Amino acid sequence: MKLYKTKVYIISLGCPKNLIDSEVMAGLLSQAGMELVNSSASADIVIINTCAFINPAKEEAIEAILQLAAEKKERKNRLHLIVAGCLAQRYGKELFAAIPEVDLFMGTGEVANVIRNIRRLTERKQQRACIITKPDFLMTSRHARVLSCSAASTYLKISDGCSNRCTYCVIPTIRGKARSRPPADILREAELLAKRGIKEIIITGQDTTAYGRDLPRRPRIGNLLNDLAMIGGIKWIRLLYAHPAHLTKETMRAIAGSDKICPYIDLPVQHIDDTILKAMNRRTTAAEIKKTIALAREMIPDLALRTSLIVGFPGETQKRFDRLLDFIIETRFDHLGVFLYSCEEGTKAALLKSRIAEAEKEHRRDVIMNEQASISGRINQGFIGGLEEVLIERKSERSDFPYTGRCRRQAPEIDGITYVQGKKIIPGEIVRCRIIAADDYDFFARKID
Repeated sequence: MKLYKTKVYIISLGCPKNLIDSEVMAGLLSQAGMELVNSSASADIVIINTCAFINPAKEEAIEAILQLAAEKKERKNRLHLIVAGCLAQRYGKELFAAIPEVDLFMGTGEVANVIRNIRRLTERKQQRACIITKPDFLMTSRHARVLSCSAASTYLKISDGCSNRCTYCVIPTIRGKARSRPPADILREAELLAKRGIKEIIITGQDTTAYGRDLPRRPRIGNLLNDLAMIGGIKWIRLLYAHPAHLTKETMRAIAGSDKICPYIDLPVQHIDDTILKAMNRRTTAAEIKKTIALAREMIPDLALRTSLIVGFPGETQKRFDRLLDFIIETRFDHLGVFLYSCEEGTKAALLKSRIAEAEKEHRRDVIMNEQASISGRINQGFIGGLEEVLIERKSERSDFPYTGRCRRQAPEIDGITYVQGKKIIPGEIVRCRIIAADDYDFFARKID
């Protein structure tokens, strides 16, 4: 099979960081003359870029692989099936033996080698392969990512890997140690994205606030945000994955100091009980987390604060869970997500005793999310009558609010959306709107001419 005009379908599972790897691979495939298609039915090759962070992610990936393996059989093997990413990095050797329909398992370190690996496969230099190398790939501005044609917002990965070693997390194993991109390279990519019409850049990495620690002169995320704000064409900059132990006053000052930087921080605290935080190796305390949140709200007017939590961690007694619930009620996060603790082999937490039953984990998650729905609903009601800029993303299925988008308080996928009514609205533009209604998670707005 010649690579020119070979049809490739890419399925990207998991987080935005994984999506960027998929976009990089798509760019390399396109440059090699391959055609990117939108379904497996029309593809010669399907690449599944997988996640393996927690059990539900692994189950989703396995289900997708088995579904495509069945499709491959129906097509009498006239389909090459490639499994890439975190699941391949972590379990590739075991899955290679268990799922013979997969032609190639390719770990996280092989993103830049996707063309070479496909060529070896299709030219029959090797029948099947499992290529798991050191997870040290780090993209650069030279990698031409393939974005959605209508994209007005995209992620910008400033680093990869993680060196925090939280006891529940497998990221250092499957993604490697923390590696930061040089500031000049990040700024170059941001400029290229601006030229492509991107209006919102969403800063991502495993721990964005640990950015630069591994680089000469130790550049800081606050300075990087200030430099990104100087780029013409970019209207919004949003910060995700800020570790509470690493969020500094300097970073808060940068967010507060520019109209381009959204007054929004994603601050995954995971828990608030000191015993649990220590067992998680989060390198912070309840008092320090509360102080950081208070300072952020003091320094950044109209701050929208998101967090994520883990319930059911070993040793989370009812009293410790109640402490977490009280913290949620007192703090009043604008947005919040809850994960059930997933016991991951190879992590230190997997050796801990005092297991929590799955049903109890689910109950605790539901208790927090029900409380959060009430909190965010009351917060949203306070915005009715106010004015917000909204980035229009697409047409909706509602006749009364024919467009959907997001305001500065809302990140894609993880937060609510804003429904907009108005005429002559073009997806991709930022329009000024008045909030006329709100529910627990979403806004309803009318465009102001």
